[in-house]
Amino acid sequence: MSKLTKRVIEATEPGSKEVCIWDGALPGFGLRVMPSGRKSYVVQYRAGRRSRRITLGPTSIITPDQARTRAIAILSEVRAGKDPAADRYAGRTAVLVVELAQRFDDQHIAIRIKESTAREYRRNLRRFILPAIGRMKVTEVTRADIAKFHHDLRHIPYQANRCLEIVSKMFNLAEVWGLRADGSNPRRHLQKYPEKKRERYLSPAELKRVGEVLREVEAEGRELASAVLAIRLLIYTGCRLSEITKLKWEYVDLEGSALHLPDSKTGAKTVHIGRPAVDLLEGAPVIVGNPWVITGKMEGGRLTDLQPFWQRVRARAGLHDVRIHDLRHTFASTAVGAGQSLPMIGALLGHTQVQTTARYAHLASAPVKGAAEVISGLLERVMSI
Repeated sequence: MSKLTKRVIEATEPGSKEVCIWDGALPGFGLRVMPSGRKSYVVQYRAGRRSRRITLGPTSIITPDQARTRAIAILSEVRAGKDPAADRYAGRTAVLVVELAQRFDDQHIAIRIKESTAREYRRNLRRFILPAIGRMKVTEVTRADIAKFHHDLRHIPYQANRCLEIVSKMFNLAEVWGLRADGSNPRRHLQKYPEKKRERYLSPAELKRVGEVLREVEAEGRELASAVLAIRLLIYTGCRLSEITKLKWEYVDLEGSALHLPDSKTGAKTVHIGRPAVDLLEGAPVIVGNPWVITGKMEGGRLTDLQPFWQRVRARAGLHDVRIHDLRHTFASTAVGAGQSLPMIGALLGHTQVQTTARYAHLASAPVKGAAEVISGLLERVMSI
C-alpha cells in the first residue's frame, strides 16, 4: 500500500460497492470511495473489542495532508486510552439541561420533595435556572457557567443561593444517571452569598396587642372563627403554618395533650401541647363530614391561605413587619426566656438538626445576665458590711 496522495485519490475509480484504500505510511488512515463516486477520508481504530471508524471529511474540501493531521490527532487520543468516536456520539446525543430538569422533576422532585418545597424548586427552575442554562448540553455546562449564573442573581442573594442548591442536586443526579462524569458537578467550590437570618420576636406588649385584636375580630364576627383559632394555635404550639392548616382531627390526642402528625417538614412527629392549646381544641367545633380542624368556607374543605387574615390582624395591631413564621420564633424565644434548654426547645419545635435550634442560643444570655446581677449584688452587699 502506498501513501495516500492527491494523485492516488484522483486516480481511484468507484466500484459497485463501497471500498476503502488504506494509507501505507499511517495505519488506520484511509480513503473511502462510495459507488456514487463520493470520496472521503476516514480513520479506523479499535476500542477494546470494538472497531471504530470516524469520517474526517470529503476529499473535495480537505487535502490529504489536512486529513492526515486530523487522523494523527485522533489516533494519539486512542493511544491515551480515549475513544474519540464514542465521545463524538455522546456529544451529538447529549441531553439538554431542560431535559435533565424534566427527569429531575419526574424522578426526584415529584417523589422525594415535600409539596411546598417542590413548588419552590419548580418556580426557581422555571424563572431562573432554565432561562439561563436550559438550552445548554448537560456535558458542556462548566463551573464558569454556574458562577456567572449565580453572580447574575447577586441582587437577590437568598434566591441565588437556593438556585445554587437546586443546580447542585440536579447535576449530582446527572452523574448518578451517567449523563456527566463522576466528580464533575459544576457547582463545586462555588460559595454562597452571605444571608442574614431574619429574627423577629413579639414582645409581651406586642403579643398582648395581637390577643386584643383577635378578641375584637372574634366579637365582630366578620372573620372566619377557624382563622382566629389557627393564629392562636400557632402562638401556643410553635408549629409551622402547614402543620396547623393541614391538621386533621384524627391527629389530635386531647387526652395525651399531643398532635400526632404523620407528615411534616421533618417527617412524622409528635407535637406536645400545653393546656391553652388543649382548651382551644376542646372548644373548637367538629363539623360532620369535615376532617379538618381549621375549616374553610367550602363544605368539607380546609382553610388553605391564612396570609390575608394575618395581614389584616397585624395591620390592625400595628405590627406590619411580623410574619406568621415569626409566631414560631416567638414561641422559641419565650421558651428560652423561661429557662428551657436548647435541646428541649428543639424537641418542642421538632428540629432534627442541632444547629437549627442554636440560632436561639444568644437569647439565653438574658436570664444568665439577670442571675449574674443578683449574685454580684449579694456579694457586693456582703463585702460592704
